[in-house]
Amino acid sequence: MPTRSPHAVHPRKRVQSLGVGREVVSIGLAQGPLHDLYHALLTMPWRRFFALVFVGYLGVNALFALGYYELGDAIENARRGSFVDDFFFSVQTLATIGYGKMAPATLGANILVSVEALLGMIGLAVTTGLVFARFSRPTSRVVFSDVAVVRPYDGVPSLMFRMANARGNGIGEARVKLSLVRNELTREGEPVRRIHELRLLRSESAMFVLTWTAIHPIDAESPLAGWTHGSLREALSDFVVSLTGVDEGLAQAIHARHSYRIDDVRWNARFVDILTPGPERSVIDYRRFHDVEPLPAPALPQGTAPRDQGTSVESQLVR
Repeated sequence: MPTRSPHAVHPRKRVQSLGVGREVVSIGLAQGPLHDLYHALLTMPWRRFFALVFVGYLGVNALFALGYYELGDAIENARRGSFVDDFFFSVQTLATIGYGKMAPATLGANILVSVEALLGMIGLAVTTGLVFARFSRPTSRVVFSDVAVVRPYDGVPSLMFRMANARGNGIGEARVKLSLVRNELTREGEPVRRIHELRLLRSESAMFVLTWTAIHPIDAESPLAGWTHGSLREALSDFVVSLTGVDEGLAQAIHARHSYRIDDVRWNARFVDILTPGPERSVIDYRRFHDVEPLPAPALPQGTAPRDQGTSVESQLVR
């Protein structure tokens, strides 16, 4: 019989390092937007990245324009008391444009121009490096099915999910790993969060080009054997998928990760076929990639307990 899971408080903050769809409360760690700014700038969406660069650019110029404004009549050919002229003079200085019409007229203005010019060169170098790093960083573009299913496969109840390669080129030496993360109790009765690796019928592919359905047989050797849907849910179980490979065009390592909660698993269901074979060519309809349908008959009926190596499987998993 499976070990009963301990009572757990529902979390609040997402744990990105584990890749599971759970959230926990972290206490005692330095956190915030500036804690790992470089990583945040590399991984945030492009829209947010350019919005942040634009806002920062306006903010820096407005700050220096305020400094020129406070210096009084410090910019030649600028209108007296014009914050707009001071702002656009700051834009010219920060970008080292130097049209030649407006120029610093006092010592204080020259000092502020020197500071801004130095900051402009550093900012240009940092922004260029970030943009280059974001463009050069390979992305996997692997699509995972929204849900996983449990259905018979070769007479054995199996956990299945599928993946699709959304890139125009293949992923060589692709390897997929499936792990089960759940709460358990040690023999001493202490609660722990354990990770169990789930064996897949095929965990490697020489070339991942179109789609790939990963299958984990729930046999007597599976960590899922003997666990019910209710006990897995009580143990806050998650399935974590990790895929690695080499981009065929860039020859760079890529990585993709996804997670399924226990409520993302559909029982006695199958994925809808997306491949339509033809005499000359076949068609894959990715519009139905996430669709599932119930099995025509209760292939895993509740209360029925076919045994594999003497271990009951589906009667405990399908409820």
